[in-house]
Amino acid sequence: MVSRPSSRDVGTGTPMPPEEPPPGIMQVERADWREWMRALGRRQRQLREFVGLSQEQLARLAGVSQGAVSRLETARGLATPMLIVLKISAALVHELRRLDPAILSPELRKAIELQAALGPTGAALSFEEQRRAEDPQLEELVGLYRQAAVRHRSGLLSVVRAMIAGLKVASPLVLLSLGG
Repeated sequence: MVSRPSSRDVGTGTPMPPEEPPPGIMQVERADWREWMRALGRRQRQLREFVGLSQEQLARLAGVSQGAVSRLETARGLATPMLIVLKISAALVHELRRLDPAILSPELRKAIELQAALGPTGAALSFEEQRRAEDPQLEELVGLYRQAAVRHRSGLLSVVRAMIAGLKVASPLVLLSLGG
C-alpha cells in the first residue's frame, strides 16, 4: 500500500497545490446536496398532501417508518439511504397514478412517467414548483377538500353539488350580476 504525502511538501512545510484531475477528465461541479434534499423534501410533502396521505399512511405504503418520511420531508436526513427515497417516491407516484390524469398538470403527468430519472441534476421529478393540477382553482378546491375533516367532506360535496345545480338553472342575468 502506497502512502500519500500530506498536504504539505515533505521537508519544506510548504502547502502543496490541490491535485489536478488526469488529462481529459473534467472536474464535476459539487452538487449542493443539502439544498437538493430540502427541495426534494418540500416536493415530496406537497405531493403527499395533494394525494391526501398522512406521513404514517405514506410510510405504510412505502414500507418505511413514519420517521423516515418526516426526515425526508424536513431534510433532516442527508444520509437517508437512496432506497428509502426511492420507496417513498414510488409510493407517491403509485398514488398519483390512481388520480384522474385530467386533473394533473402536464408537468406532473410527465414527471410521473419519467420517475426513473430521480436525481439532483435534470431530474424527471424535478423539485422546482410544479402545478399539481391543470387548473389552479381545481388545485385549490382539492386542497380545501383535503383540509376538511373527513366527517365533513360529504357535506362539503353536497354544498358544491347544490351550488352547481343552482348555477345550471340560473338565468343569464343573474350570472352576469354575479360576475360569471
